[in-house]
Amino acid sequence: MQLAHPVVQRSHYFPAIFAGLAASLVGIGLARFAYTPLLPAMIHAQWFDASQVAYLGAANLAGYLIGALSGRAMAQRLSPVTVIRLTTLLASISFLACAFPLSETWFFAWRLLSGVAGGTIMVLVSGVVLRRVPNGKKGLASGAIFLGIGLGVAISGTLVPVMLAVSLRATWLSLAALSLVLTALSWPAWPDHDHTRVRSPAAVKGAMPRGLQVLLVQYALGALGLVPEMLFLVDYVSRSLGHGTALGSAAWVAYGVGAMAGPVLYGMAADRWGARGSIRFVLVLQMLAVVGLALTAKVAGLMALAVVIGSFPAGVVPLGLSRMHALVPDQHAREAMWSRLTVAFALAQAVGGYLYSAVYTWTGGQHVATFWMAAAAFLLAVVVGFLE
Repeated sequence: MQLAHPVVQRSHYFPAIFAGLAASLVGIGLARFAYTPLLPAMIHAQWFDASQVAYLGAANLAGYLIGALSGRAMAQRLSPVTVIRLTTLLASISFLACAFPLSETWFFAWRLLSGVAGGTIMVLVSGVVLRRVPNGKKGLASGAIFLGIGLGVAISGTLVPVMLAVSLRATWLSLAALSLVLTALSWPAWPDHDHTRVRSPAAVKGAMPRGLQVLLVQYALGALGLVPEMLFLVDYVSRSLGHGTALGSAAWVAYGVGAMAGPVLYGMAADRWGARGSIRFVLVLQMLAVVGLALTAKVAGLMALAVVIGSFPAGVVPLGLSRMHALVPDQHAREAMWSRLTVAFALAQAVGGYLYSAVYTWTGGQHVATFWMAAAAFLLAVVVGFLE
């Protein structure tokens, strides 16, 4: 039996939204995106060589997939709130551990664990928070939760370079301090009275409706579409187009601005115009933006496109959640389905990362080839939407 929301005052659900935002900021926004601007510094400081750094970067994506697969199982033994608290703390501790590169194995293990934390948080956080939010505010609330991902991108493009001027170790320690503060602030904001357990997968199995099948495929194709821009934007602007490292960094900051705006704007769009139509519009917009990225070399255009493209990785999350709320009335079934979507997204990202890297190598370093592939993925996602 599904319980109605007994209280809908803002003061009762705003703390949970803040806690969700903090968890997504620490476990995904910082744990994943703050690593990117640290790569050159790690190589320069001779912590690891270039091949090792790339291998260590992949550890977070692998851990994310593990967390997405195992998050619900952990929540069956403990309450979802307890699991989220512990994984947010784990992600914070991973920054502290990475400040001391004792060995490649040590560093890999902590990057892997940070990914596990991120995947677990993604699977569980929306279910904990959104059940306390009235229906008319769920899209905006989910956007606010995953604004943390965008904030992580923004921090990686602005504050991390400033901290690197002090030292690489100081940067890792600063990230640890920021994450621990956010974890401490969010700890009492989580609802202590939430002692629910997620149902076992067997309790929510059944034939997947056509709408959910379409959403699952669109979500995975969207993940394929976002990967090359996320991986290559800075290198494309700075080296391939010859604009230099300063403008390459500026493009990443613009990407971060979009990442902050995306979750809230996309969530509001879902509340106002419906998730189905909003998903279709956003996929078309992303396809056109990636095509524009492949065709233009003008700085103003590149910066504008970076904002639009950056809005998608975090913004697609509240859209997916809103669509699922419309398709799946049962809370437990909805949370199980969200786990499937997160796994599909993580798998597509991992496969896409290797695929686009291989294409980049085969084409002799042609970023544009990967952008056209991404645009094709977005186009296919649009077409799939008409099959519903």
